[in-house]
Amino acid sequence: MEMVKLTIDGKPVEVEKGTTILKAAKTVGIDIPTLCFFELKDMSIENRPGGCRVCVVEVKGRRNLAPACTTIVMQGMEVNTRNIRVLNARRTVLELILSDHPAECLTCAKSGNCELQSLAQQLGVREIPFQGEQSTYRKDTSPAIIRDIDKCIMCRRCEMMCNDVQTVGALSAVNRGFMAVVAPAFEMNLEKSPCTYCGQCVSVCPTGALTEVDHSRNVINALADPTKTVVVQTAPAVRAALGEEFGLAPGTLVTGKMVAALRRLGFNYVFDTDFAADLTIMEEGSELLDRLTRYLKGDKSVKLPILTSCCPGWVNFFEHNFPDMLDIPSTAKSPQQMFGPIAKEYFGKKLGVDRKNLIVVSIMPCLAKKYECQREEFKVNGDPDVNFSLSTRELGHLIKQANIDFNSLPDEDFDDPLGESTGASVIFGNTGGVIEAACRTAYELYTGKKLEKVEFEELRGMEGIRHATIDFDGLPLNIGIAHGLGNARKLLEDIQAGRNHFHAIEIMACPGGCIGGGGQPYHHGDSMILKQRAAALYREDAGKPIRKSHENPFIIELYKEFLGKPLSEKSHHLLHTHYFDKSAGVFVEE
Repeated sequence: MEMVKLTIDGKPVEVEKGTTILKAAKTVGIDIPTLCFFELKDMSIENRPGGCRVCVVEVKGRRNLAPACTTIVMQGMEVNTRNIRVLNARRTVLELILSDHPAECLTCAKSGNCELQSLAQQLGVREIPFQGEQSTYRKDTSPAIIRDIDKCIMCRRCEMMCNDVQTVGALSAVNRGFMAVVAPAFEMNLEKSPCTYCGQCVSVCPTGALTEVDHSRNVINALADPTKTVVVQTAPAVRAALGEEFGLAPGTLVTGKMVAALRRLGFNYVFDTDFAADLTIMEEGSELLDRLTRYLKGDKSVKLPILTSCCPGWVNFFEHNFPDMLDIPSTAKSPQQMFGPIAKEYFGKKLGVDRKNLIVVSIMPCLAKKYECQREEFKVNGDPDVNFSLSTRELGHLIKQANIDFNSLPDEDFDDPLGESTGASVIFGNTGGVIEAACRTAYELYTGKKLEKVEFEELRGMEGIRHATIDFDGLPLNIGIAHGLGNARKLLEDIQAGRNHFHAIEIMACPGGCIGGGGQPYHHGDSMILKQRAAALYREDAGKPIRKSHENPFIIELYKEFLGKPLSEKSHHLLHTHYFDKSAGVFVEE
């Protein structure tokens, strides 16, 4: 690899040819402020439009200042990142941005996590010398995401994430000059666009222009209502990230403290979505085995590969983009939506509580879950199976509002019966985790033999698209895995073109899976944080006494007492769903 030598602030630097000044400076510990630049290291995700001009530097021999995020280093280049000319230019750029920005920091949902706010502090901006007209735009509230475009700085990170990484195509720059905004085509509402509500645009937005719809107030009202019994479920990935909201290192498992905090918030019962993940494996794994068995017997009507259906962002994506494949995904609901009817129709009846007085709250790493629980097919006479979904960030804020000292809480256990889970369920939060959990159960059910080594290392990793073959006692089971919707598109297009042949495919909408969900604490592009969260879930799996979903005693009891068996009539009624063709923007039931 050809190397280039240069100096930055008098320090000698040697980097590969093609490196930007911004990245070259980082190799010698020189930090250059940015707003529009964003990258997710090790995952080939990078945005460097050079639009904000906050990262300008002086290059000797060049008349104008250069944006460090787009300027490629050259042999012998001399760069100055901190002289008065550079600092004055950055301040001026920032003051101009702030002159067209609402002064709503006290009430902004992003306050404390706003990169524009942090940069103003860093550069010492305390007044705005430029006064003039401010752009105004209507606020757009969808089931999961709020667009407050008055706070947009046109960094276009969301556009990069939506178009280049996720390939959803819901956002792009429209209009010109002072009227330019990032919006869906024809400036339609997000709800009418192809948006999947994956929330990755929210996770990279540096300001409060994109935030989640916050259901915290609804939850507080329910907790304060003496006529309501309020239960909460917590997704696997939350326990590996919630601690970051309280200053703990990424990957710190806070399962027990999280349970204790939820009890102190006033929830009547604290349950685990992992229980429903085990239930999902029983239904989805049985569906996989049923299709495989019929396929091996020569049934030409069998649809393979079976696609996992746990991720609502992914479900929304294939409903919009692959309507010809609606009969291929598993019909099993996601764990969140399986938990709802079990809580209301099974546990609620044990308590003698009417389903409308049993409020089910979910804590999720995902913003699409807010949308999912509002889908009409997940309601009974208008009553949702899951009433409200809070993100990991929202739970962190709620705990702080309640003045709970999270880090000093004791470890407490989930309530029974919907709090008992296995190691298989906790790895649902990682890319590859769902299909690994399914293989642990499917192997034993198919072969009738005990699986001695439950770790399927070949299904793990952070590559965007992965292929593996699992030996089911002589049956080679071909598995595909993708995380990130752009990778999902590539995988499905290969299948349509006949380039790949799989028996089963796992897809998660977000980079890294649920650990990188749009509702998790902001990772600011540090992919090491995602790896640390993933490692935490594998540690919790390894420490569980039971690591296969079909061995969960409370799942066994649920089938014996209530559901009958996997894929039974009652199971289909409560735990399975159907999909819709949204390709033309019209919801047509299949």
